[in-house]
Amino acid sequence: MWCVPTLTPQFIERMEALLTLYAKPYSPDQPVICFDEKSKALRADVRPLIPATVSMPRKRDYEYKRNGTANIFLAVEPKGGWREATVTKRRTKRDFAEEIKRLLKTPRYCRARKIHLVLDNLNTHGTQSLRETFSLAEAERLLGRVRFHYTPKHASWLNMAEIELSILSRQALGARIPTRAALTEGIQKWQQKRNAQRALIRWQFTKADARKVFKYQEDGRLS
Repeated sequence: MWCVPTLTPQFIERMEALLTLYAKPYSPDQPVICFDEKSKALRADVRPLIPATVSMPRKRDYEYKRNGTANIFLAVEPKGGWREATVTKRRTKRDFAEEIKRLLKTPRYCRARKIHLVLDNLNTHGTQSLRETFSLAEAERLLGRVRFHYTPKHASWLNMAEIELSILSRQALGARIPTRAALTEGIQKWQQKRNAQRALIRWQFTKADARKVFKYQEDGRLS
C-alpha cells in the first residue's frame, strides 16, 4: 500500500504529529494548509483539430510542438474547502518563498494568527528559502506567521495536497496545454469551481490506524 523503507523513530514522530494536526477541529485563525507542486509539460498542436461530426468524435493529430514546462504550486485547506494555485516558470527557492509570501497576503489568510503548512522534504521547502530571498526582518516577520510541518521521508502520501493535485490533474490538465497563460486560465477556472463548491478533503487515517497498519505501540516501540 505504501513504500516505507524503514520504520524509524523519526518516521513515527513525524507521522503522528501530522495525524494529530489533521485531527484538530477547524480553526480559521490557525488553518492547516497542505502545500505541494507539480510540473506540467506545455505542448501545442501543430495542425488544426478536426471537428466532430454526427458519426465521428473530434480528432487531434498525434504530433505536437514542445513549449517547455511550467510549475504549479498548490495550497489546499482540506477542512476549509479552499485551494490556491499559482503557475510559475520554475520552482526555485525564490519561487517557493515568493509563493509563501503571496499566500500569507491573500484576503483569506492575511488575518490568520498562524498558518500550519504541511510540506514534503523537497530541498526548497525550508525556512532558509525565505531568509535567502527576503531581508532578515521580512523573512522573520513572515516566518512568525507560519509553521512548517514535514512529512516523514518517503511518506508524501501523508500530505493531502497530493490528493488535490490528483484531482487537478484529472479535471483540468488532461488535454494539451500550449502556454503558461493558457495553463493559468484553465487552473483558475477549475479553482473557482472547486472553491465555490467548498470541496473538502475528508481525511480518515488516524493514529490508531497507523499503529495498526505499521505495527508499533503508542510509545513508538515496534509490536
